[in-house]
Amino acid sequence: MSLVKTIAELHLELERRGRKEKTLGFVATMGCLHEGHLSLIQKAKAQNDLVVVSVFVNPTQFGPGEDFDRYPRNIEHDYQLANQAGADLIFAPAAEEIYLPGASTEVEVKGDLTKKLCGASRPIHFKGVTTVVNTLFNIIGPDRAYFGQKDAQQAVVVKKMVRDLHIPVEIVVCPIVREKDGLAMSSRNLYLTPQEHEQALSLSRGLRKAHDFLASGKPDCRKTENLVSVIRQEIEKEPLAQIEYVEVLDAGTLENIPEIKPDRRALAAAAVRFGKTRLIDNTILSLEDK
Repeated sequence: MSLVKTIAELHLELERRGRKEKTLGFVATMGCLHEGHLSLIQKAKAQNDLVVVSVFVNPTQFGPGEDFDRYPRNIEHDYQLANQAGADLIFAPAAEEIYLPGASTEVEVKGDLTKKLCGASRPIHFKGVTTVVNTLFNIIGPDRAYFGQKDAQQAVVVKKMVRDLHIPVEIVVCPIVREKDGLAMSSRNLYLTPQEHEQALSLSRGLRKAHDFLASGKPDCRKTENLVSVIRQEIEKEPLAQIEYVEVLDAGTLENIPEIKPDRRALAAAAVRFGKTRLIDNTILSLEDK
């Protein structure tokens, strides 16, 4: 596996490896790789001849007061894990390589899709995401790109961008990978104290209780407001939990729905702060799971 830092080096390596005759999978990361990232790389390797992993802490998707400066960075660690998972190339550019001097072009998915859930409290976040992902697609030219279900809203937004701009790439969304205790894998889990980690398990517990409530057959168990209440009640038991949002929406469009119907999957999603650490988690709710 090779590590390259410039676009020119990346293109030379891809040419050397016969890119034109091969399929290319791409996994975009901000580094600090964990089992969730590795599952994406492994899926990409299983479906493509070549796999490129980008490691780039994108400054444009962090707002003022967020954790850009303290976001964990360890390229040696990332290299070892990506290599073990089957990546062929790591692309680890400096910000100046991605955003040229005087760059003033942004790519933004407009509308409610990027204003709700995480977009409500992070108003510039998704514009930063779509700008950098579009840029990386242009640089790398993958056949398939792999995203995690944990960032469900991001996956929906990227799919929308790809559709609207006719970008020739298939978006593959892979299941959430969890720690043994149920906490969704995240680079930000490293920030948690032992007490915060323990209380953060209320996120996955609340989502599981929503599944149980939907399957219970109780009156109004399909109503989204009741499912939201079930999740909130579990999280609110923890004194350190500061809920940013808990919502149940249409899984494909993120539109508001009053209840879950047989022909529609729903996304139950939550964002909660434990101390200084903001965590997100979600699950798919469906009557077919009953």
